Amino acid sequence: MDTLRESFHYGTSPLTSSSLASPYNTYLFGSHISKSLSPLLHGILFRSLGASWKFHLEQTTDKEKFQDTLAAPESIGISITMPNKVTFGLLLDDLTEAARVIGAVNTTFVRLDSTEKRRYIGTNTDCVGIRESIVQYDPTAVKTAKGKPAMVIGGGGAARSAVYALWKWFSLSEIYIVNRLKSEVDDIVKHFTKAMPGIQLRYISDIATAQSLPAPSIIVSTIPDYPPSEPGEVLCWKICETIFQKADKGLLVDMCYMPFPETRLVKAARKAGWKTILGTEVLVRVCVAQEVLWTERLPNQRGVSEAVAAITQSRDAAKL
Repeated sequence: MDTLRESFHYGTSPLTSSSLASPYNTYLFGSHISKSLSPLLHGILFRSLGASWKFHLEQTTDKEKFQDTLAAPESIGISITMPNKVTFGLLLDDLTEAARVIGAVNTTFVRLDSTEKRRYIGTNTDCVGIRESIVQYDPTAVKTAKGKPAMVIGGGGAARSAVYALWKWFSLSEIYIVNRLKSEVDDIVKHFTKAMPGIQLRYISDIATAQSLPAPSIIVSTIPDYPPSEPGEVLCWKICETIFQKADKGLLVDMCYMPFPETRLVKAARKAGWKTILGTEVLVRVCVAQEVLWTERLPNQRGVSEAVAAITQSRDAAKL
């Protein structure tokens, strides 16, 4: 996988032939993470690789706690979620291209410099999770999306990961952005115009524009699943409905999986004839990308399948 190969640009491996049996620890740092599914998923993925490693939750924004944990000899990697994705990235030794361009870090990994000193590298695996969920669902997606538009719904950090993933790996003609606030889109356009020269971004501000444009081949939604109420939210929903009704159907990836993976947007897309990928699938692929960097092993398909099944069962149980 290119993610692992590129990680060695930042140093050599800290692992030995017996590292999977060593008592290494990994962590999630963030706020409101008590219900995170990451411990479940990483536990399954570690076991599938024969690793005896542990995954821990650290519900904090404390920078000193993060740095102490990072530097602990038994610490091999950290997952970072809101609101730490920007501030904690500033504490690391280096950032990958994805982290720099997107402007947020969600994963750290360890590499060694020429003196065997540990270096702490920050990256963004959200974009890898988006890419992998698409290509695993449809191996021809990179080829069929080439030269066509795609669309991102939202204006936050996840939307930036989606813009990066779509433009870097799918050879698109342009990316439409649909969002309740034009100011957030303006920030995204300004940021990526500088960070990814040549990128083509278009804000869809009204239904008439949505009607006039070719249908996107891929849509990535990054917004919460709640009924639209504010004028901007209602307009976004109507624009999405307009896109869904176009004759050419594509693939919707909805990154939202709370409270349930089958969001209102997923249901509307399916009803209109679109293919869909649930947010739980993206989450599993993000975790797999993290484990590739930590364990330096390629994904174990049995473990991936077990993780997808477990997260599906977990969400189904929550409905009861």
